[in-house]
Amino acid sequence: MLASLGTMPELARQLSVLGGCTHPVRLDGHRTEYAVNTATGEIGNVLRHLDSAALPAGQLLVRCNNRRATRCAACAETYRRDTYHLITAGLRGGKGTPEQVSTHPRVFATFTAPGFGPVHNRRTDGRPCRCGTHHDQEDAALGTPLNSDTYDYEAAVLWNAHAGALWRRFSIYLRREVAKRAGLTQRDFRDHARVSFAKVAEYQKRGAVHFHAVIRLGGPEGGDTSPPAWATAELLTDAIRAAATAARIDGPQIDSRAHTFAFGRQLDVRPIRSADFDGGQDLTERAVAAYIAKYATKGAETATGTLDRPIRFLAELAHARISDHARRMIRTAW
Repeated sequence: MLASLGTMPELARQLSVLGGCTHPVRLDGHRTEYAVNTATGEIGNVLRHLDSAALPAGQLLVRCNNRRATRCAACAETYRRDTYHLITAGLRGGKGTPEQVSTHPRVFATFTAPGFGPVHNRRTDGRPCRCGTHHDQEDAALGTPLNSDTYDYEAAVLWNAHAGALWRRFSIYLRREVAKRAGLTQRDFRDHARVSFAKVAEYQKRGAVHFHAVIRLGGPEGGDTSPPAWATAELLTDAIRAAATAARIDGPQIDSRAHTFAFGRQLDVRPIRSADFDGGQDLTERAVAAYIAKYATKGAETATGTLDRPIRFLAELAHARISDHARRMIRTAW
């Protein structure tokens, strides 16, 4: 039909600007641009007119820009690449950031969630899971509770809701801890150094969010100025550990139970240097940037097999192909 109307080439050109987006936003309407006399404000002749109905697709198509790989692989890949280049520039320079930033103290830190009950896992010491099974890496049971009746679903759901606020509290404490180790007041600290970071949230198989972060210590203008002599990766690491331990956030009180949230005991802080990102090795800027960018396009659905979109009615869960654990998490959140 389109070919017979002679609109196929025009439609192909319109679709080409989407870059492979599979769920473009469809816009209806029109836009008219007029010549305006800047001296008098008088509106003159029409310069350009666009009517969505006159376009080959009958609508104006715009990329969805969804960063979730499960929703739109093309837009997620664009987001991943952009994230990679931004992180790389913040670690090595480029994109307006001076190359001297590569000499600034920087670390790669992972902040885990607290425990809500024992789950099926793969032990690193070769021993079986608590259930007595050596789980395969792709075993669907990984991350699910050993006993769903005693697993603290309420706290797990509230943790995900409050993790962002806990991170903000940590970032405040981190600046305090760095200033204290430098012998500075918080007010004076901003005149000597600046803490910068880029973080990404990753969902563990149990459905609890944790954070990966690149944290950099620079001069008072960030990457544009050199950090003071006292600024070292060791000082930054020590301050991160102290701030992560001290950070707390109060949650709601539900049925006379007051919730308070803190990071889990497993805190990993590693300096970013110049070797490959491999087990037990130093981290490179490129490897860290690739790691952050990878998880920037993955949501809970990737790790836990849960939904990758909101639902309007709880009854929709009956037709969802998700695990019982994910279903229980959603019902608890609801």
